Amino acid sequence: VEPSVGSVGDSYDNALAETINGLYKAEVIHRRSWQNREAVELATLEWVDWFNHRRLLEPIGNMPPAEAEAIYYQQLSESAQAA
Repeated sequence: VEPSVGSVGDSYDNALAETINGLYKAEVIHRRSWQNREAVELATLEWVDWFNHRRLLEPIGNMPPAEAEAIYYQQLSESAQAA
């Protein structure tokens, strides 16, 4: 049996997915009762937007993940142009 550590779809990917799913359920799904599927879908979209664009993440300098990603790709572009 080959270990799956370090490959795509490995146990680390599964752990991350389980963490995000648990966080989503705790912060969105289990906090209220839902009238219908559309209400859940809208709440999910709002949570994903908050999670990526407004949530401040301490390990990356108290900025939203989308902002940190934009800075990263801007730096990559600038270093490629300088080379």
